[in-house]
Amino acid sequence: MLSKKTKYGLKALTFIARSEGDTPLQVGEIAKSEQIPQKFLESILLTLRKSGILGSKKGKHGGYYLRQDPSEIKMTEVMRVLEGPIAMVPCVSLNYYEKCDDCVDENLCSVNKLMLQVRDSTLNVFRNTTLADLSHTDL
Repeated sequence: MLSKKTKYGLKALTFIARSEGDTPLQVGEIAKSEQIPQKFLESILLTLRKSGILGSKKGKHGGYYLRQDPSEIKMTEVMRVLEGPIAMVPCVSLNYYEKCDDCVDENLCSVNKLMLQVRDSTLNVFRNTTLADLSHTDL
């Protein structure tokens, strides 16, 4: 299940991507528009800034902005920053692989085989979806 952190992060990124002009957006404006608790959103935006997806500017006209064009921000990057591993079990993770304690042989494991298919299908969607795809209102 998708965490609230990821759901809110995607909503905030989409809001920023849809915004007109190059002016950084303030946390309060994003929180109000997307109905996200402001304190929680501040934490999420900070995580996205530390990962390099967002930039920030301090001061009266400060706020958050995308560091790349929305068409260059792939969902694989966003999901890994906000949600962590994409795979549902560690034995099929590309970036966070761990052998399962209860598995005798991954090559014979039916769970492993199924989760490889799920991982690959999920990665296919995330790799082929950008923030620009999410921010188009005609979806």
